[in-house]
Amino acid sequence: MRLGILGIFVEGKNRYNESHAHLISLLHEPFAIAISNILQHQEILRLKDILADDNSYLRKELMAMTGKTIIGADFGLRGVMEMVSQVAPLNSPVLLLGETGVGKEVIANAIHFSSKRKDNSYIRVNCGAIPENLIDSELFGHEKGAFTGAISSKRGRFERANTGTIFLDEVGELPPAAQVRLLRVIQQREIERVGGAETLPVDVRIISATHQNLEEMVKSGTFREDLFYRLNVFPITIPPLRYRADDIPALVSHFLEHKSRELGIDRLPVISQETMEDLQSYPWPGNVRELENFVERALIQGRVENTLDKLSFRDAAAPGTTMAHSKASPLDDNLPSMDEAIASHIRMALAKTRGKIEGDDGAARLLKIHPSTLRGRMRKLGIPYGRNRTMNQIPNP
Repeated sequence: MRLGILGIFVEGKNRYNESHAHLISLLHEPFAIAISNILQHQEILRLKDILADDNSYLRKELMAMTGKTIIGADFGLRGVMEMVSQVAPLNSPVLLLGETGVGKEVIANAIHFSSKRKDNSYIRVNCGAIPENLIDSELFGHEKGAFTGAISSKRGRFERANTGTIFLDEVGELPPAAQVRLLRVIQQREIERVGGAETLPVDVRIISATHQNLEEMVKSGTFREDLFYRLNVFPITIPPLRYRADDIPALVSHFLEHKSRELGIDRLPVISQETMEDLQSYPWPGNVRELENFVERALIQGRVENTLDKLSFRDAAAPGTTMAHSKASPLDDNLPSMDEAIASHIRMALAKTRGKIEGDDGAARLLKIHPSTLRGRMRKLGIPYGRNRTMNQIPNP
């Protein structure tokens, strides 16, 4: 393959002889290498520009799908979104807590895309999906020959997230060795690849998430206490769907539109008020993810049976699931307000625990919410802190 032509000019005729030709021939190989390197460098620059453009496009698409559309931001997730707006501009670690399927990844996306790092890398890691013998290599990278099969050096997720954000989903699944190395990253802001001796500085904002009780794991010795306090700088508890039933109509509408487009359904089904009340009365143990699957299953069955005009969610219920709607009783003038009912429920829990909030025998454990969330609700409802002060206001169980 010809890469180029070298031309040499001189005045007069017959000025070159065989020795000149020999000398010029010696330049053939170095010139060919130089030109080849230039062309390869130009191709690398071209591909780098394409990759940067693709990454920019994908970030915009991801932002459009998850960053801007958070169903319930004005209702059931209002408190969560207020906390997101507080912490997003900072570099502080964030710990997202909540049951499986509540939307922790959506909130993590919102934090990143509302931060100063939104134009930089955003790396997501499911810590529970990586085999234990590969977790160090995946997170921190490895050098060539570090272990059998390491035929070349590899950058880890933290290197890829440099100057950006890393989202560690199910961080409670990390094995002890990886916990130690993660703690070093947070403390010293540097990593070492597996099999390497060189330390590499990294500037990464860490967002972690778990459905497990990390405090209990710390007590049992399965999660490092020092790592827990490093990650738990700004905890955000995402409430389960059963506590924000007002968000269900908007979520159903969103999933109907999204899933209909995926399934090629042109006309969106209309959901009756009674059916919507059925959906709102169901506890949804699988939270938003269960509701999304439920809507998709109903659309698939309605498409097959040609009943989309009168879409029935009862037929889509999973085995053992009851979607029957219980009629509400007539309104009672003496019915307590929501705040009064919640305050009464909290006082009953405090009575059973003799005013204790945290721990295995605390009210937070009994109510299945985070202690900080319980304190926040007590403060809002005017229920004082402290064992002695609280006990005076708690009815006997």
